[in-house]
Amino acid sequence: MLAVPSRTPCLSALVALALAVCAGPVRAQLIEKLPEEMQGVGVDDKSGSQVPLDLRFRDENGKAITLAEVFTGDRPVLLSLNYSDCPMLCGLQLNGLFDTLAEITEAKGWTPGREFDVVSVSVDPLETTLRAKQTEQKYLQRYGRAGAAEGVRFLTGNQENIRALADAVGFRYKYVPDTREYSHTAAEIVVTPKGVVSRYLYGVAYDPQTLRLSLIEAADGKIGSPLDQIILFCFHYDETKGRYGPVARRVMSVGAGVTIFAMCAGLLPYWLRRTPSSAAANDATSINPAEPQAAEREPNEVA
Repeated sequence: MLAVPSRTPCLSALVALALAVCAGPVRAQLIEKLPEEMQGVGVDDKSGSQVPLDLRFRDENGKAITLAEVFTGDRPVLLSLNYSDCPMLCGLQLNGLFDTLAEITEAKGWTPGREFDVVSVSVDPLETTLRAKQTEQKYLQRYGRAGAAEGVRFLTGNQENIRALADAVGFRYKYVPDTREYSHTAAEIVVTPKGVVSRYLYGVAYDPQTLRLSLIEAADGKIGSPLDQIILFCFHYDETKGRYGPVARRVMSVGAGVTIFAMCAGLLPYWLRRTPSSAAANDATSINPAEPQAAEREPNEVA
């Protein structure tokens, strides 16, 4: 019986090609079919942008302040836009943030109000200072570190100033009338002491090293140890993974520097022992042995 060539490979190739051709439109349809509540919601990366420091808000104690009183030029700030009556996402984000900060405090002794500040601005213009105070107390209790209240702020404000701040940092959100909730994403915005957006950390869980290095980077070396500065030199922030990863060239540069230093340190005792007098004596020893031989030959030649 003659074997009939199978057409399965050809059919598979055609199916694969058809899927590849259709993949783009399918993805586009999925994006277009996002729930209406989610359309237009997200974060635009505005790293390097200046936060408008003249915007006015009220802190958790009801005191009217400007953002210039928050970004004093002394410490970097972890800024987020949340609201106290958020049914889920805001709570998950703030839980993750303060849990990670507790790990950093445990390991490094860093405390809000000393190395950095934490500021949450409510996107709900109807949120009261009393409600903001309750939220502040909840997370200070969760954090459980004395003195942290000096560096933790929960601000409220009017619609105009909230929107101006959100636009400045690229935070896109929307109010959903049907549920009386705000649709938004979760992002922690790392801001320099002078109010310049430095980096975005997305999600509701944060890697302690990534968060700590982000603060060191934003502070321009004003916080952290010399070792932290070396680590920051050797690592760069990987946007695709949301954390710092090693840079081979920088790691090699540091490794070469350490090797050269070690070699110099090892040879230094030898160089110190090799004094000028000993060097001269060695040179004389290497030359003088030839002279007696010449003197011994001269009498024989005269005879």
